Amino acid sequence: MNDSVLSVKNLFAGFSGDEDYVQVLSDVSFEVKKGRTLGIVGESGCGKSVTALAIMRLLPLPAGRIEKGEILLDGENLLKLPVEKMHSIRGKRIAMIFQEPMTALNPVQKIGRQLMEIYSLHFPKLTQEQMQTNAVAMLRKVRIPSPEKRMNDYPHQLSGGMRQRVMIAMALASEPDILIADEPTTALDVTIQAQVLSLMQDLQAEMGMSIIFVTHDFGVVAQLCDDVTVMYAGRIIEEATVKELFASPKHPYTKGLLSSMPQLDSKSKAELKVIRGVVPGMNQIPSGCRFRDRCDYAIDKCAMAMPGCEQVNSNHKVACVRWQELSA
Repeated sequence: MNDSVLSVKNLFAGFSGDEDYVQVLSDVSFEVKKGRTLGIVGESGCGKSVTALAIMRLLPLPAGRIEKGEILLDGENLLKLPVEKMHSIRGKRIAMIFQEPMTALNPVQKIGRQLMEIYSLHFPKLTQEQMQTNAVAMLRKVRIPSPEKRMNDYPHQLSGGMRQRVMIAMALASEPDILIADEPTTALDVTIQAQVLSLMQDLQAEMGMSIIFVTHDFGVVAQLCDDVTVMYAGRIIEEATVKELFASPKHPYTKGLLSSMPQLDSKSKAELKVIRGVVPGMNQIPSGCRFRDRCDYAIDKCAMAMPGCEQVNSNHKVACVRWQELSA
């Protein structure tokens, strides 16, 4: 029995510039399982947000385009659907929370009106009174105090944490099968971040939805996710369950990201480990393994061909020609 609600297969996408076309995603494939949270992890510029926008078919036009691949929602390829059909899926079956709620919310519209718009678009048979009742109930569900009063507030009247809760309420109003969260806690302080993550976990358990959580923070992955996909320079370089990845990372990049995290048992004022260099621009990708210029274990073979993902075990894949000897 296939327990995947979303399958991304061999996805290639990019952007046209003034002079040429730059490929950003190269052969990206992964699955999102029903009721589970998939974390997509990597440094800035690795293609995480572009992947999320491609799933929603929201790459900015005319520059952005999906070259080829499949995005299957319960077996239906979203890339072949007409625009009108995609409108009915986007926001209803797949919803998205964006990174900065102040730019995602309309600054001149009251919170209540923006939330009620979700119901008018996807549940047009509801009366205005029913929409308002549902909107207030949704604000209460995401633990916004005095929701009736907050319906009349503008976004600037709310704190960052409250605005993010409004975004969650808007995303979950139609009870989607999949929620895509693009670094939704980046601009929040640690205490509010913990509250938002706890809220998302509670709502997931209550509603049974799947979540794609885009982040650069392995601490958040450990707290929230069941499965994890590590991206580097537009490609997936490792996939595993969270427990498997933290216990036995295989790719040098994944190991580098994990070792750069502060440890509780580290000596006072100890120097943090870093991965040398930076993610290359998409028009400056090296031949072979894209990480080889920054990798301490690169050999001549790494420059010959781009490695595909190999099966480590039933829960783990890695794209590295040396993973077996480095694991010995």
